[in-house]
Amino acid sequence: MAFAFVPLVHIVTAVFAIIELGLTAYMASRYHNWWYGYNYDDDDNSPSRVNFMIFNSVWSLFVLAYVGIVPLYMTSLFHRTAALALNAVTTVFWFAGAIALAVFVGGPYECNGDTFCGSAEAAVAFGFFLWALFCCLTVIDALDSLRSRGHNVSTPSKTHSYPGA
Repeated sequence: MAFAFVPLVHIVTAVFAIIELGLTAYMASRYHNWWYGYNYDDDDNSPSRVNFMIFNSVWSLFVLAYVGIVPLYMTSLFHRTAALALNAVTTVFWFAGAIALAVFVGGPYECNGDTFCGSAEAAVAFGFFLWALFCCLTVIDALDSLRSRGHNVSTPSKTHSYPGA
């Protein structure tokens, strides 16, 4: 790997994905609990935007496991183009999810100790952080893939002449 900081970016991204999973899971749990009084839908389900962000968090953890761990321990299962495609798809997922959740939550509010409001705003912020991190990982993987494509053009140090050739 050409860039030494990439494993650190993978670790930070995994930690942010776990934080995002906790925030959005908390938001979803508030829709299913009669105690808090957040029954916005008729069927008492959490909004699809929140559910998509939960999916994004779990998907990202699987992608990070493939991109970060598989090349180290199971090299026969790793493919550079598949890793690039997974990072690109995950970048699009995070952009779409963060925008959708930001539109759902709305502009900055004065939460005044309301944990649901604070969790929703933090989930939007971490969604955009994760989008930026996956965007960086995608660009780094794309540059690495472009740099290492093609044939090996290095010549051996000692050339052999073969008779009859």
